[in-house]
Amino acid sequence: MSRPKNDTFLRALLREPVDYTPVWLMRQAGRYLPEYCETRRRAGNFLNLCKNPQMACEVTLQPLARYELDAAILFSDILTVPDAMGLGLYFAEGEGPKFERPLRSEWEIRDLQAPDPNVHLRYVMDAVAEIRRALGNSVPLIGFSGSPWTLACYMVEGGSSDDYRTVKTMLYDRPDLMHRILQVTATAVTNYLNAQIESGAQAVMIFDSWGGALSHAAYREFSLAYMRQIVAGLKREHDGERVPCIVFTKGGGQWIEAIADIGCDAIGLDWTTDLGEARRRVGDRVALQGNMDPVSLFASPEKVAVEAKRVLDSYGSGTGHVFNLGHGISQFTPPDHVTALVDAVHSHSRRGLAVG
Repeated sequence: MSRPKNDTFLRALLREPVDYTPVWLMRQAGRYLPEYCETRRRAGNFLNLCKNPQMACEVTLQPLARYELDAAILFSDILTVPDAMGLGLYFAEGEGPKFERPLRSEWEIRDLQAPDPNVHLRYVMDAVAEIRRALGNSVPLIGFSGSPWTLACYMVEGGSSDDYRTVKTMLYDRPDLMHRILQVTATAVTNYLNAQIESGAQAVMIFDSWGGALSHAAYREFSLAYMRQIVAGLKREHDGERVPCIVFTKGGGQWIEAIADIGCDAIGLDWTTDLGEARRRVGDRVALQGNMDPVSLFASPEKVAVEAKRVLDSYGSGTGHVFNLGHGISQFTPPDHVTALVDAVHSHSRRGLAVG
């Protein structure tokens, strides 16, 4: 299988020469798009949408029909993995994700097992294969998973949390139980990402959304160590092509040297870290992805373009940068402001790379 016609995203991740800086957006298929809202309405609810491969394919492709994005990302949710572990995922209206059976008892934690992704998450693999067919090798497809720590936060808390009190109490009080959850989840995530690669994902990303909630020491022991294990277990080549891996810890700017050491190809950065400084700190060990503030997209299209150029100039010339937001796009973002962003990234980086 050859690389996609537009392989700029893959080339940038592997620090190969590019003609311009590629751009995609976290949560690019989402509620800011009216066509997504219509498909979700037809699906009945968010979980039905995730579990229907045809509809998941439909919404994955919607932003690519609107914008000249350089990658597609599988439409799914990080909580499909704990759902497949039997925790009973559901979405309460206006409250976000919840689990019917959060992990609190020692026996539940001891009995936890990694699911077979080709059985219990077959609908995800079917969606990956269908999206690859529909893309027709136009742009790369990104697969993804939550990190073990981030998944554990939901699995123990039973949903979102402001202070992570329950999961962090377990971490400090019963680290043996915490490590048991993380080890099983790391195995599950490794198997899940490898199954996505075998089904057609051409790059994979690990979302450590809540890693920034940990102390310096706890981050290394309870998040980074398990992401290192996953990266070491990933298929890094499929169909004769390299499969790059991106690791994103929100709030993890202080740890980027340590993240670069775990063997990933790229580090995702939120908007609190200066790209140029990050580039100096990691050198040519990894590519960088990010990192415009998602809220800046509410400014006028002209100001959106100015901010995009500022991010590009902060990174500087040369390859190794994938433009993205520093977190997921807001559901309230005006869709035409995204057009201004994508156009500005492509046009400004073409000029910059032409002289760089």
